[in-house]
Amino acid sequence: MTPPQIPPNTSPGDASWHEARLLPTIGIRGQEEQEKRATSALLAVMRAVPEFGRSLLSEVGAPRGRISTYSEVRLAEVDGKVSIPDGAIVVEWGKKVWTALLEVKTGTAELAEEQVTRYIDLARANGFDAVLTLSNQLTAAAEESPVRVAKAKLKKVELRHLSWWAVITEAVVQHRHRGVSDPDQAWILGELIAYLDHEGSGASGFEDMGSEWVTVRDAARNQTLRAADPQARAVAERWEQLLGYVALGLGQDLGGEVSVSRRRNQPKDERMTELVHALAQHGTLSGGLRVPNAVGPIVIDADLRARRVTTSVRLAAPADKRARGRIGWLLRQLKQAPPDLRLEVAFAHTSETTASLLSQAHEDPSALLSAKDPKREPREFTLALSRPLGKKRGRGGGSFVGDTREQTIAFYRDLVQDLRPWQPQAPKLPEQEDQGEIAATPSPTPPAFASGEEVREVGEGPASRSEQSGS
Repeated sequence: MTPPQIPPNTSPGDASWHEARLLPTIGIRGQEEQEKRATSALLAVMRAVPEFGRSLLSEVGAPRGRISTYSEVRLAEVDGKVSIPDGAIVVEWGKKVWTALLEVKTGTAELAEEQVTRYIDLARANGFDAVLTLSNQLTAAAEESPVRVAKAKLKKVELRHLSWWAVITEAVVQHRHRGVSDPDQAWILGELIAYLDHEGSGASGFEDMGSEWVTVRDAARNQTLRAADPQARAVAERWEQLLGYVALGLGQDLGGEVSVSRRRNQPKDERMTELVHALAQHGTLSGGLRVPNAVGPIVIDADLRARRVTTSVRLAAPADKRARGRIGWLLRQLKQAPPDLRLEVAFAHTSETTASLLSQAHEDPSALLSAKDPKREPREFTLALSRPLGKKRGRGGGSFVGDTREQTIAFYRDLVQDLRPWQPQAPKLPEQEDQGEIAATPSPTPPAFASGEEVREVGEGPASRSEQSGS
């Protein structure tokens, strides 16, 4: 059979040649079609690749079982009207069933309180267990919703939320790192990743810092920003989403869960209040990321007044060395670190600190010792790297979102992943004595807890009563 001929002056590498995809992004017209395609693609793959579907649904508290998915389901409301949610998910295990309605937004569209509340009422009227929302809005946990819903509405129906970026992260981690047992299912999951990663899908993750970003950034720099300004809270909420976006992106590369560092059980309103006050009073936005088994959380500080973003990490100084030995222990781990890395040293029993750039510390390690007492032992080291703050509101090059994400990942790659915490040495046995000396040493007295019979068996016990009496 003659192989097909490629047209002249063309090749598979030409831009005019589009690779055939299971889930094409070509021809998407408008927001509504974008949402329908993304919803259908996700629900179909959740069913076709059970390992991915179960892993994703576990994030929202669904049980492990057989997954069935449906798009654009028609349900009757309390008043008799018919509503058409974007989808429904059914999980069966044994004779039990868990069901959820799905509401989806793509691109810059945000969830509306009225619509989510209406779907909660619809779910309760039709016996559903949960309402699952999906958008590009990131939250601290699946239990937190981007919209406010009265607690009384949630007595019989749970409200859970996932971001598209969290969905992409779960798909990437499952595909690249955990693996999919069936090769065909692995290919299908790869097609979903390719689809969602395309900008045309509307599911590409965190978009930007919002329309208020430039106004708040300039007001913070000019020290005219006030905590009561509504724009300040909007930027604080975007900052928290940015932290989640960076954490999930780093988790995609590492193949594990990277989480935002937060105080345990701290309500969202309290977190927002703290962020807004710091932004208004000091012009700063701060947060941290926890990477499993890293020496410590990666702290991210954005100073809008100085227009700098600083990433840092802390590690404890070794406890079995003197002052100079502790400094040397740190510097030996930083041979390949950036020369403009700033080293800060905190000492025990004093508020005194010292600081130096890494390039200077390599030349003169004593610059990091206490000026008051060079023998004072360092207690903790802080390693920090500062870079200019991106000005654009989007997430490309030169933007605050893009530059902050790139800086954080580079900080982990170039520094944090190679740092090792101090660990005390295992206790050592005393050196073994010379065998000749051991042989010349009299045998020790048998232990007091040994019985007479046990002692006689080894030939070292005292004579029996009959032997002592001469009989």
